[in-house]
Amino acid sequence: MRYTICFFILCLLIPTAFGQDKPPAGNPPPKKSYKLGPDSMAQDGVPKGKLEGPTLFNSKVFDGTVRQYWVYVPDQYKADKPACVLIFQDGQRAVDPKGALRLPAVMDNLIDKKAMPVTIGIFVTPGQRGEEYPKGNANPNNRSVEYDSLGDKYANFVIDELLPEVGKKYKLTKEPAGRAIGGASSGAICAFTVAWERPEEFGKVISLIGSFTDIRGGHVYPDLVRKAEPKPIRVFVQDGVNDNRNEKNPKRDWHLQNEAMVAALKEKKYDFKYECGDGGHSDDHGGAIMPDILRWLWRDYPGVEARRQSAADCSSGELLELPGRSIAPSLPQVRTWPLCYEPDVVDTDVS
Repeated sequence: MRYTICFFILCLLIPTAFGQDKPPAGNPPPKKSYKLGPDSMAQDGVPKGKLEGPTLFNSKVFDGTVRQYWVYVPDQYKADKPACVLIFQDGQRAVDPKGALRLPAVMDNLIDKKAMPVTIGIFVTPGQRGEEYPKGNANPNNRSVEYDSLGDKYANFVIDELLPEVGKKYKLTKEPAGRAIGGASSGAICAFTVAWERPEEFGKVISLIGSFTDIRGGHVYPDLVRKAEPKPIRVFVQDGVNDNRNEKNPKRDWHLQNEAMVAALKEKKYDFKYECGDGGHSDDHGGAIMPDILRWLWRDYPGVEARRQSAADCSSGELLELPGRSIAPSLPQVRTWPLCYEPDVVDTDVS
């Protein structure tokens, strides 16, 4: 009798002991964080550009606001030759030397390798309503109005105010193929909106963990893309399967909305690439692959030396198509491309 009871208890314990770490079926994998690679770090022997700013700017398009911007000027810039342009939203994050994006260092390294053209970076914050820009790292209070709203108002600010202001000092290209705009989260939908509204001004977009959700109507973009004639825009989309999930409201599910965007871009045969990882709503994955995002965006620009890629050494560059991850069975399967630098992946707390 005693052995029967012990056997019964053991049978109860075995499933618990061996099954306690198994996630429920259908759940996304645990969140990951991504480490930066060498092209995101300052390197000895690489000419360093100068970073000017922050400079305060009062907009007339967004009257009653003040914002900051930084200008990155590569060492290779020549005043007699128009430079390409990269505008990045939430500029304070883009220039943070300890942050995930570190765009000045990335641009130093890639321009030196001729993996992207000589490019001036303009890193701009959202506006703050009032006369003083806030101290610290808090988001300015006009961010959602400017970034999440559809329409051409922010595009007008960039094209009619910001570019002419920087253009007073530096010679900037006016060709859309030489102009890129990007951002993360609400900054990503903002960047896409600028190119969507004014494709004759911007031909390249970087979208990291984009907020194509129903904050201020951005969830309609997949339908807009499907219904409109394709626009001459090259788009890189990055997201993670743990990006702000919302089972109760798909319009407020960041990952599902990014996959819907990707499906629409694919259906309309846009020039786009999609990189989906296991991260959440964070800059770290986008920052880890930023060097290769810029390589892909500028891959066929005059003067850029495309690198070829071998199986043994990823440092050389032909982009291959591989199956991508999707946890939205109702959406078409999307595809991704291998990174020339594979970021180190570290498990993080799933809470």
